[in-house]
Amino acid sequence: MSTAMNFGSKTFTPRPPEKGAFPLDHFGECKAFKEKFMKCLRDNSFDNSMCRLQSKDYLECRMDHQLMTKEPLAKLGFRDLMDPPPNQSDRDSKP
Repeated sequence: MSTAMNFGSKTFTPRPPEKGAFPLDHFGECKAFKEKFMKCLRDNSFDNSMCRLQSKDYLECRMDHQLMTKEPLAKLGFRDLMDPPPNQSDRDSKP
């Protein structure tokens, strides 16, 4: 009887997860980066603003190993930690 109730309903279409859901690092490819980041958090009373370099390195490792979608670091909040493009620094040093 319950099948008659679902007969006219739409079928469910799966979709990819939103940001924040990503594959686990089953092979430990980024374990060293994760451990450095976690140690930094513990050493700094879990103030993540003190561990931004470690966080950036960890996310770069995950992107390099296809454990998360490649995103520009600026979009992930690391614009201030990125090196300026070579031609940009040349322009800034000229009077």
